Amino acid sequence: MTLNTLKATMKQSLAVYADLLLHPAFPQKDFDRLQKDRIAAIQREKLNPNAMAQRVLPALLYGKGHPYANSFTGSGTEDSVKNMTRADLAKFHSEWFKPNNTTLLVVGDTTLSEIKPQLEALFAGWKSGEAPKKNVPEVPEPANDVVYLIDRPGSAQSVIFAAQLAPPRNSPDAVAIQIVNDIFGGTFSARLNMNLREDKHWSYGAQSVLLSARGQRPYFSLSPVQTDKTAESLAEVVKEYKGIAGAKPITAEELKNTQSNDTLSLPGNFESSGQLAQAYTTILSFNLPEDYYNTYTQKAMALTPETANALAKRLIQPGHLVYVVVGDMSKVEAGIRQLNIGEIHKIDADGNPVK
Repeated sequence: MTLNTLKATMKQSLAVYADLLLHPAFPQKDFDRLQKDRIAAIQREKLNPNAMAQRVLPALLYGKGHPYANSFTGSGTEDSVKNMTRADLAKFHSEWFKPNNTTLLVVGDTTLSEIKPQLEALFAGWKSGEAPKKNVPEVPEPANDVVYLIDRPGSAQSVIFAAQLAPPRNSPDAVAIQIVNDIFGGTFSARLNMNLREDKHWSYGAQSVLLSARGQRPYFSLSPVQTDKTAESLAEVVKEYKGIAGAKPITAEELKNTQSNDTLSLPGNFESSGQLAQAYTTILSFNLPEDYYNTYTQKAMALTPETANALAKRLIQPGHLVYVVVGDMSKVEAGIRQLNIGEIHKIDADGNPVK
């Protein structure tokens, strides 16, 4: 829960902030409106190729019932939203919002001696209590590649996701993992985009994404491609995964360029109070060392081609990936099957099997 306020109105703003935090009203009229909006948003997602894949991918990676198995879009399911009540929101607030389960971060033109008395006065009546605990079990990688197909008749392009799990955000190798990802697909000049967009011209842009999490985090590539080049593009994605994992080692030039880009751009991330707040929120949310950003450049520049390639071999898992392809299956399914990448399953936009 965030507050952005002027220095001149901080006292009044803090009073409103505290009231919202301690006494949320959850008006029924607003709940009803937002519930309808959310259901409509989910229905739209189930028509959008990118969102369709993002809705089903977490459960395919982690398994149904896992705390991280919910849709990457964050919208939930139609049934869960339809069955939700205002009382559920109030119950969630009462269970989770505890002072002993909370960290308050203040960034701006103030001091601890100035703001602490105001905060203590506003939150004096906030009672501690036991908050629920989340159990986030570790998930094994698939024994082999698995391909899931979602039919979207008439689609002008196909969307190819390739996904795996990566170490938690607070892994000692977090900085190095980011460097390797940027070489693979995390920037415009990364291998994946240069292949599918700049070389082949089959895509407007392909990328790989590392989401943050306290447990194993999702690591996936996203490649929207023209329909008639779906199978060929999927073959190139497979090749790029094998390449970064050792078949085509990271070069000294690739590493140097990425190190320079990641370290020289770092100061630009700390120019505003909002950026500072975001940086420290990341440290607090994912239990990173307090000096994470102070030592970032040192850790990034310490990588050598040898250590980067050794990490890439441990991190990237060709042969153990979950692929999701959304497109017009009447045009692309046969070509995908001919690639013989792995076991193929047809599912719908909810992740249910389709015969």
